[in-house]
Amino acid sequence: MSSDEAIFLIVVAARLGIPLLIFRFPLPAILAALVLDAADQTIFQNHTHLDLTNYQGYDKALDIYYLSIAYLSTFRNWTDPFAARTAQALWYYRLVGVVIFELTHVRALLIIFPNTFEYFFIAYEVVRLAWNPARLTHRRVIGLVAFIWIFIKLPQEWWLHIAKLDFTDFMKEDVFGVTVDTSWGDAIGENLWFVGLLAGLAIAVVLIVRAALRAAPSPDWSASVDVNAHPVSTRIDATAATSAGLFDWDLLEKVVLTSLITIIFAQVVPGTDGTPLQVTFAVGFLVVANAAVSQWLSSRGHSWTSTIGQFVAMVVVNLAITVVYIELLRRSDQPVNRAATLFFVLLLTLIITLFDRYRPIRVARFDSREPNIQPA
Repeated sequence: MSSDEAIFLIVVAARLGIPLLIFRFPLPAILAALVLDAADQTIFQNHTHLDLTNYQGYDKALDIYYLSIAYLSTFRNWTDPFAARTAQALWYYRLVGVVIFELTHVRALLIIFPNTFEYFFIAYEVVRLAWNPARLTHRRVIGLVAFIWIFIKLPQEWWLHIAKLDFTDFMKEDVFGVTVDTSWGDAIGENLWFVGLLAGLAIAVVLIVRAALRAAPSPDWSASVDVNAHPVSTRIDATAATSAGLFDWDLLEKVVLTSLITIIFAQVVPGTDGTPLQVTFAVGFLVVANAAVSQWLSSRGHSWTSTIGQFVAMVVVNLAITVVYIELLRRSDQPVNRAATLFFVLLLTLIITLFDRYRPIRVARFDSREPNIQPA
């Protein structure tokens, strides 16, 4: 294996693996996923000679992947139904917007449908570091969403998708007054005032954080990034959930979630050309087939003892279904991108497995008549 291939595999493995830590360590994991998303192509460009022509599509798909994992982690970790429903609404609002954008390529849609979900998720997890999130009343949750939407996401979406400004180019050309191909070391060396500015900003941030901590209420527990370390449980027993039939609202949500994600994948991943209707039908069939298999096993007293075991079993089932699907397409002389199909199947199987694994927790929590955590 060449060094280029090794770097590529390490970065892609990190992009696939780090988001799975969001379930246990939500804040550092999603921040790491966000930073890696911003840095991966720079790493490839500076340290490899790989042809990245087709990577952009997979990069966008991996963005949706890690945000999907963040959304599914709210099933497990978020005890406040209002905050969880708010995150749910923000997530699906963004997904619908991205689908419409990928089908129409009207960039203004990304301002109308900003990715407020991600920053709301981060803000909620920052609160949870040392405070019981139940302190966030409905008004505070709405105010937090409004602040993120108006003052953070709208300017960011305008910068990226309307003005189409590149941060690196902007800093070098407009701030430092050097050419784009000038190294950062030379650019900063010719503008030492920037070092002083960074030092001033760092001091200002420290002072603001200290003032915010003084104004904040006393912590409810010792600060920890591990959601399982908090004295107040963020989870409840999944067995408390009532068993559901094959067809229910959660199955409909799962079909909608996976269909929207796959439509986006089909638009951004090279070599895929399925229409939204075709994608929805294929994904819906896959989701219902998975649910039917799980229901059949459950009716015979079989249950999944681990998430990994469930994932492996569903991969086998879905690959078998996919082989049949590919054979049907080959007989109809329709082109098939096997690599993209395998990519879709594995990611969708993981999302379906995690949805099924943590759905009972959400059902038990949302259906509970007694609140799990009393507001402070």
